[in-house]
Order: sequence, then structure tokens, then C-alpha cells
Amino acid sequence: MSESSLFTIFLTMAITSNFIIVQFLGLCPFFGITKRLRDAFSMGIALLIVMVVASAAGWLITEYVLIPYDVVYLNNVVYILVIATLVQITEMYIKRTNAAMYNSFGIYLALITTNCAVLGIMFINLKENFSLIQSMGAAAGGAAGFILLLSVMAGIREKLDIADPPKSFKGLPQAILVAAILGLAFYGFAGVIKV
Repeated sequence: MSESSLFTIFLTMAITSNFIIVQFLGLCPFFGITKRLRDAFSMGIALLIVMVVASAAGWLITEYVLIPYDVVYLNNVVYILVIATLVQITEMYIKRTNAAMYNSFGIYLALITTNCAVLGIMFINLKENFSLIQSMGAAAGGAAGFILLLSVMAGIREKLDIADPPKSFKGLPQAILVAAILGLAFYGFAGVIKV
């Protein structure tokens, strides 16, 4: 995959290797923040920024610090520190500029720090030996797929809120069934993009 075009990497990460449906990464915010479309989309944008910047920072640190000093085994700790720092900066910015959005995110904004999709893209970039631009493209593609699914799921859940399912099926069970159906839809794209 190291010689793939940027567009192919982007599409692969967004659709055929989607974090939520294919790799099962980032499920906590997927089920937690998708109750309202606006909140889901805003969370996706925050995640996009963190993923792209974290991928770039992770690549630079890996290439210019971890590999030259032969301490790649420290990548877990370094990546988590990079992600935590970026999330704190993003959280402070959103809190200052849009208090209503900050309040609607609740704990999920802080949970980007522990979102396995952000850490996952950094490990994918390391494993695939992507260049800096390819790493950022993979992160943007992964985040775009994340935003797509968050938005679709939130739209469906908003419509389901006016439905009258059995009491035991309301809420999370309904969301899990919708996620399974979305997974089947995305499974149809498997093999479309050969990398």
C-alpha cells in the first residue's frame, strides 16, 4: 500500500476499511454522540482535525526521533501523549469559541483522547510505512468515513426517535441493529478498491 495514490488511500480508509464498520474502532462515540445530527457532525469535524494533526505529528516524531534513536518500541506512549495534547488544545478552543457545542459534546470530546480510531490510524500509518502526506490522507479518509457514518447514524436515530418500538428495543438495541444494517451496506464496497 506504500505506493498507492493519495486518493486510493483516502477512499480505502473512508469506505472499504472504515474504522467503525470494518475495523470496529471508535464505537463509543459512534453510539454515544449519534442522537442528534448536529452534534454528530460537529464531533466528526473535531475528530477530523485531531486525526490529521495527530497523524502528521506522529509521523514526524516517528521519523525524526523514534526511528533514528532506535526507540520505536515507545510509540504507544508517544502517540498517546500526542493525542492527549491535541485533544486538550481542541477542547479548550471549542470551550472558548462555542460553549453550547462544548456542552452538547459532554464527555465525548474528552473521550477522543481514548478513541481507538485516532490511535488506530497512527498504528496503520506506521505499519503501512506511509509518507507524511499519505499518513495525513489516510487520517483524513478515516475521519471522513467516520463523519459519514456518524451523520447517517444520527439521521436515522433522529427518525427512529419518533417511532414506537417495543420498550426493550428502544435506544441502544435499536442503534445496534441500525449499525449492523449499515455494516451490510458498507460490506458491498469490499473489493471495489484494490490496493
